Amino acid sequence: MSATFIGLMSGTSADAIDGVAVSFEQTNAKIQAARSDPISPSLRKRIADIMQGRNDNLDAVASLDADLSRAFADCAEKLIARLDTRPRAIGCHGQTVRHRPEKGFTVQLGTGAVIAARTGIPAVTDFRSADIALGGQGAPLVPAFHREIFGSSEEDRVIVNIGGIANVTLLPRNGTVTGFDTGPGNTLLDYWYREHHEGAWDVDGAWSCTGEVDQALLKKLFSDEYFFRPAPKSTGLEYFSPDWLAPHLSGNENAEDVQATLRQLTAKGIAAAVEKNLPQARAVYLCGG
Repeated sequence: MSATFIGLMSGTSADAIDGVAVSFEQTNAKIQAARSDPISPSLRKRIADIMQGRNDNLDAVASLDADLSRAFADCAEKLIARLDTRPRAIGCHGQTVRHRPEKGFTVQLGTGAVIAARTGIPAVTDFRSADIALGGQGAPLVPAFHREIFGSSEEDRVIVNIGGIANVTLLPRNGTVTGFDTGPGNTLLDYWYREHHEGAWDVDGAWSCTGEVDQALLKKLFSDEYFFRPAPKSTGLEYFSPDWLAPHLSGNENAEDVQATLRQLTAKGIAAAVEKNLPQARAVYLCGG
């Protein structure tokens, strides 16, 4: 007998709320409906301000939490309207605004009570805190799911998710499944693009392709100790932020060359993580933004 569940989240890029309704029957999963609702520029600015420690007083955080909760509920209601059967539960990861596992906490906004009250369906939230309480990193969340869907007894595989922060899941044929953040994904690329263009991101990497990788800059960026820290590890926009990037720039660089270099930094971080931790991998699957 199958059961349908709804999953909701917005990633560190804070560009949209993604929602999916999935039915599960034994080991089979089937997508019943999916949608992506763009986050308004004003809401994105509030998220970014709190992420970067600007205007992050308790009232501002609680107010954003309430508004995001309503936005998550809106997405859920639109999905429910497309389904023939009522979902059993809603899982909402929420919007990460602070991730500090080294200090014993992580903060995701999006209140399950609001989502449950609006939809009449039980809502589950706060997925990361239990892992941190047990001494883990609380991120990434998906390795267990990847194991069930993509695991193989014939070859070693890697799943790469490139969101605001990039992460990998290592799926060896034999042994323990692990996952960790490799470093920046598109967060610095998006920031640098918005500094020089209208729009939210570099569509298809078109602008970055007009530049050339600055090898000296790439060497400085990749010398950061995070890239050499052993797994498990996780990071966030609190670390790989515009303030992290600024000291590495002289101001004389061509803007498109910096964009090309940031693109290469993301790729280099992912490749180095795979080469170090599962060099015998025969298949690498890419997903995310």
